[in-house]
Amino acid sequence: MHGVSIPPHQWARYAEAYLQTENRERDRTQRALIQSLQAACRSYTRVVLRLRAQAEAEARATGAGTASPPTSPHRGRGLPSVKSTPSVNNVPLAKKSFSRSSSRAPSPTSSYSHSHAHSFSPTPTHTRSPSAAVSVGGGAFSSPLFRIRRAPLLQVFVPSPEGEWLSDASVVECEKELGRAGVLGLLRPGDVVWDAAVGDEGNVGRMVWDGSYLIDLDYTYSRVGDLPKYLPTLAFPPSYFHRVVRTMGNGNPICHIDIAPWNEEIAANLQLLQDRMKAETPQGGHHMVVRWVHRSSFTIRPPAGGKPLRITVPRDVGPGPGPGGAWFVDPGWYGTVVVEAEGTNEGLADLQARCRGAFPARVASPAATAGLSPERAAREEAQRCVFRILREKSRPGEIWIKTVTDKERLLPP
Repeated sequence: MHGVSIPPHQWARYAEAYLQTENRERDRTQRALIQSLQAACRSYTRVVLRLRAQAEAEARATGAGTASPPTSPHRGRGLPSVKSTPSVNNVPLAKKSFSRSSSRAPSPTSSYSHSHAHSFSPTPTHTRSPSAAVSVGGGAFSSPLFRIRRAPLLQVFVPSPEGEWLSDASVVECEKELGRAGVLGLLRPGDVVWDAAVGDEGNVGRMVWDGSYLIDLDYTYSRVGDLPKYLPTLAFPPSYFHRVVRTMGNGNPICHIDIAPWNEEIAANLQLLQDRMKAETPQGGHHMVVRWVHRSSFTIRPPAGGKPLRITVPRDVGPGPGPGGAWFVDPGWYGTVVVEAEGTNEGLADLQARCRGAFPARVASPAATAGLSPERAAREEAQRCVFRILREKSRPGEIWIKTVTDKERLLPP
């Protein structure tokens, strides 16, 4: 109750006052205040995870919804392959090793309808009210602190001497706070953790648990941060992070999807079409413009026998929520996925490169391929998996995604 009664902006003020106090280690009043705030965040985190367990238990009992995946294995353990589970691209999951250095992001300096008005269902924002409580009526779970099939927003309180950009030491301290709260064994990949001590602007202080460590958001394409490439988007419901990881502008978040397993279907459905869209004028008005787009689709079908579809991930990705640390396609993606690319030759070439092997190989000049380093090859391979989810067009059973090219980068490669 102490934690939810404090306004979000007040946490950062307490932390700033503490950091500016001379001999703060000897100031008993400041130390007592910080310790009480840390205890409040630990309690809040335990309550949210308790609510998740209750919501999933009620969903299983009533059959009203699909529960989230089971708890991920203990941090740092090797991952045995799961041979009995079908794979999206028929590549077994290898054992992995984890290192913190690879988890740190760079510092921020079917038929297609053109008139889809459906959007993702809204998710309540992070509510802070003394009356925040669980309401269960008629077997339906309801709480302002957690919504089923949405990412929980957990809290820690770690004052950061470096300001909004947390250092490695601050991130490690955030992990220790989760340990002190006694919830490390309850965390799952995709859980969002907010260091309340650094503020509440945009995604400041927000990190994501990858199954082993807390990792930063990615600032390559957004000034407020997007989900990092270490989390396979297909493993979570399409709206799992909606409003928990905030987006700017049109609200279409970055996602990381390897569409190569469906390359033949994408090649067969590829079309060049005219599309109408709203464009903003310098004066703030809007007008309709016509553009050309390359558009295709593929279908993610529920596997026969009820076994989940397996996702093969890079070696530096942490353990997934499935048995043995495997990653599976979330049922929220079952259905049609519409893929859009720019209606230019470059846009077509980019889409074809993402569909490895489905189109005739393009002839590249020796100058373009002779000096290709392994690092650049890996970077280009990662770029082929970057899309945006088009929320304004998407609806249950039909998710729209759009290719993201190097032109949209804010940080150099």
